[in-house]
Amino acid sequence: MDHGGLTPILLLALAAIAGLVITRRLKLPVILAWLVTGGLAGSQGFNWLESGQIALVAEIGVVFLMFSLGLEFSLPRLWAMRARVFGLGSAQVAVTLICTFLLAWGAGLEPRTAFVCGGVIALSSTAIVLKQLDERGWINRRHGELSVSILLFQDLAVIPLLIIIPLLGSDSGGVALAMELSWALLKGAVAFVLLLGLGGYLLPKIFDEVARSRSDELFLLTTLAVALATGFVTLSLGLSMTLGAFLAGMLLGESQYRQQLEADIRPFRDLLMGLFFVSVGMLVDLSLLWAQLPLLLGLLTLVMLTKAMIIWILAGMTGEKTKDALATGICLAQVGEFSFVLIALAVKWQVMERDLANLLVMTGVLSMALTPFMVDNCLVLAKRILGRREQWLGGETDAPELVTQDHVVLLGYGRVGQTIARFLKREKMPFVAVDLDPIRVRESRAAGEPVVFGDGRRQEILREVGLHRARLVVVTFDNRRDIFNLLDCIKLIAPHIRTLVRTRDDATLEALELAGADQVIPESLEGSLMLVSQVLYQLGVPLPRILLRIERERRDRYRMLHGFFGGTDPVQGRELLHAVTLSDNAWAVGHFVVELPLNHWRVQLDGIKRDGAALEFVPTTRLRRGDVLLLLGTPHQVELAERALLEGP
Repeated sequence: MDHGGLTPILLLALAAIAGLVITRRLKLPVILAWLVTGGLAGSQGFNWLESGQIALVAEIGVVFLMFSLGLEFSLPRLWAMRARVFGLGSAQVAVTLICTFLLAWGAGLEPRTAFVCGGVIALSSTAIVLKQLDERGWINRRHGELSVSILLFQDLAVIPLLIIIPLLGSDSGGVALAMELSWALLKGAVAFVLLLGLGGYLLPKIFDEVARSRSDELFLLTTLAVALATGFVTLSLGLSMTLGAFLAGMLLGESQYRQQLEADIRPFRDLLMGLFFVSVGMLVDLSLLWAQLPLLLGLLTLVMLTKAMIIWILAGMTGEKTKDALATGICLAQVGEFSFVLIALAVKWQVMERDLANLLVMTGVLSMALTPFMVDNCLVLAKRILGRREQWLGGETDAPELVTQDHVVLLGYGRVGQTIARFLKREKMPFVAVDLDPIRVRESRAAGEPVVFGDGRRQEILREVGLHRARLVVVTFDNRRDIFNLLDCIKLIAPHIRTLVRTRDDATLEALELAGADQVIPESLEGSLMLVSQVLYQLGVPLPRILLRIERERRDRYRMLHGFFGGTDPVQGRELLHAVTLSDNAWAVGHFVVELPLNHWRVQLDGIKRDGAALEFVPTTRLRRGDVLLLLGTPHQVELAERALLEGP
């Protein structure tokens, strides 16, 4: 058997490892290591590979990147951003294209070639900018949101550009061009409606079923398949794979599985994105670099300065702060990865000469190489350019979605986890819980609880819930093997955080303490109360108040310890909590609490939440649309009561 084909792959892997180690040691962006590796592997280096050999996996890397980006968005959020995406984004593409077209035409290029140059320069690097913003935690900061908005429209603008360029190389007239563009827009609308309608219905159900299986392999495989399948749908319609992957991620971004999906896709995305940057590095033509160095540096400076100024001015005109507008321009001053696709297409259809194409490719590669530094230091550069003295970096803080500083992380949200949460809420102490039961997570989130779906053994999930900023972490489930693995992850991320662990007995008490647990608490109702007392004590609640709370629960015969959100396999006959949201046409809307026929079904009303807050209700409280009613009873009784509340007794 001939294994000669493995040699280039092995050499490529060794070069990448060496480059990554060096860049990490020198604290340089890892993208530079991938670009240099591509230069070594390309025709200008050792000629280990041809760019076509890794083109497919490199494209898949961009697909996974757009899927991850889609997870950060939702349709309501995208609709809220419509002014920036379709306003600022379209203005940036149009103004940059027109300005570049006029400059290139004035320099003596043919109009069709000048148009292609305008399209190439108008695009920015979605892959590099998003990766750098994500590593810095700036996606949700103002200049990060502006950058993402513009990049979204640029990715949409690629579609008509891919249609126009072949037409420029043919004899098609204006009518044919208009028809082709109309057809592309129609296919884009069909893809959007298809994925939005069918995908919005199927994807949550698919992941509900997969999550019930409790199989990490199945969940991961389903995630990869969904990202690639939706990309294939849009590709089959003649559109970009990245557009389909983004729409799929956006549909799942509002689901309870967002954190776990992002954690699963990240390793594949990062590796395949590395191969994409390798393919970009293979485009470097060193002979052109030395032969036309002055022209290349002049073009690079002109492109990046002009593009940054255009974005700065346009963002400022829309009312954005000067420093955010300028920082956005600095982030997006480079040439994008889709620009290389447009250049290759223009050469294929003889719209652009090969020498000019090589010059633009080298300009794009050099601008990409500068991008990590530009993005990482965009606020510092903006401050120096504007001459301001205020410390912008210290004036803005990240805005985590679920928790703030000094919160409690509950790993597991079963009976014990919910008991702790109720005491924490009474003391007005913030917390976030992580659980792998999809039904329990859905029920809890419907009731307004800060619970996320995910595997607490994954470092990405722990970072997502802000473990490194928490005051305390509590492990509430009893699986000895998982707990030991979990303690390793906790101490790796936050070695100084206090950790409380629940266990069934004291057989592993010493082993858990050696593994990093600060305190191990036994199970049972009294064990739950003891765990609550320790949690509140660690958080600084006065001891007399703790003892009073615990004693009160004993006098009430542990009333608070009965009635919990059910999971996938509810115990028959046990009373469970269930959240019911009153829709517009629900029967209970407009009725008083005393009028509810709950006693008929032997169901108790445990609480009401209105506008996300607990409501102090009395028998004469009138129910409104959107109220969340917490019902306590057996599953069968609660099901009958819910039907009566929604449809009428």
